[in-house]
Amino acid sequence: TGDHIVQCSLSAGQFPWVNYQDENLNISIPVFSVHGNHDDPTGADGLCALDLLSCAGMLNHFGRSLSVEKLEISPVLLQKGSTQIALYGIGSIPDERLYRMFVNNQVTMLRPREDENSWFNLFVIHQNRSKHGATNYIPEQFLDDFLDLVVWGHEHECKIAPVRNEQQLFYITQPGSSVVTSLSPGEAVKKHIGLLRVKGRKMNLQKIPLHTVRQFLIQDITLMDYPDIFSPEQPNVTHKVQAFCQQKVEEMLEEAEKERLGNPQTPEKPLIRLRVDYSGGFESFNTMRFSQKFVDRVANPKDLLHFTRQREAKDGMRDEGIDFEALLSRPSSEVLQLRVEDLVKEYFQTAEKNMQLSLLTEQGMGKAVQEFVDKEERDAIEELISYQLEKTQRYLRERHVEASEEKIDEEVSVGLRG
Repeated sequence: TGDHIVQCSLSAGQFPWVNYQDENLNISIPVFSVHGNHDDPTGADGLCALDLLSCAGMLNHFGRSLSVEKLEISPVLLQKGSTQIALYGIGSIPDERLYRMFVNNQVTMLRPREDENSWFNLFVIHQNRSKHGATNYIPEQFLDDFLDLVVWGHEHECKIAPVRNEQQLFYITQPGSSVVTSLSPGEAVKKHIGLLRVKGRKMNLQKIPLHTVRQFLIQDITLMDYPDIFSPEQPNVTHKVQAFCQQKVEEMLEEAEKERLGNPQTPEKPLIRLRVDYSGGFESFNTMRFSQKFVDRVANPKDLLHFTRQREAKDGMRDEGIDFEALLSRPSSEVLQLRVEDLVKEYFQTAEKNMQLSLLTEQGMGKAVQEFVDKEERDAIEELISYQLEKTQRYLRERHVEASEEKIDEEVSVGLRG
């Protein structure tokens, strides 16, 4: 924290100054934070959970965008001794919108007027870093090359050691989530926080391991890789597979116990995930019954075991498109290996012309279906349809279109092309 603050650019709201300069508050370690995608400012006043903490004087919320057309990022300027830090930040914005802003040169990062090159430029961002679609992420090269360090949020995998971007020449640190939030390989990486020290334009990031995080071990096995142990034609092969899986879980539990020794504050029950590829004619078995053997030893007995058939995941695909009936007749665990965005995109590419959706776009529909499936937002599709219908009706009223089907179709087609 700085001895004094030179300039402050916080979110416009009920608490537009830094809390530690308020004489009525006693702040030991000031906290500056952008908002993430789970506390996105919404509603008439554009408020989020961080605003409650900010108004209470507990932290400083910065990096809010007040416009959907352009983005001017003004830094918080801090100084301690001879070291000056320009702290930039963007709170979470839908990736597609921010991507479009960058492409259209609508994102501007303001520089300090005085001694522009003497500042250590630190940028905090909370967006997709890995590519989830054509525009559903923010490429690193979009960011300005005058930055020194980018702290990348949102991604859960811990990649906290700073990595240099050879094109823009800044460094990126990705702290990841502090706890395991999903049973995926990226979450199995050891969790760390970082202590950043800055002196002049030089920096040092100290990795600090978190010792009280619940352990998470994940392992993949493919049954076809063990022909010496079992084959689909063997009698009682399912019992042999079950015993083999039980042995693998026992080995992971033993490994977790060894790692936990010496850290008594670490939760006793680890998270265990065994993913079994049963391609090649093998049969799955009752996972709930299998998990009962470990109900008192693992933190996630209900989803300890997960069967996949990755080599056969495209059975529902046909050369001319997606056979939706074939997909719906298969187990849901296999269907969900396909990304819903891909299904929507395939529909828009392969549906007959007279069956195409004209008002609902591939991007909007893909987003709505993804939120319906991934986040259980049950009104996502309905809200999209209502919004698009209202927008189209408003356009037609402004154009004073006659109430004939041909005229309406013609105007809608022109409006969509425009």
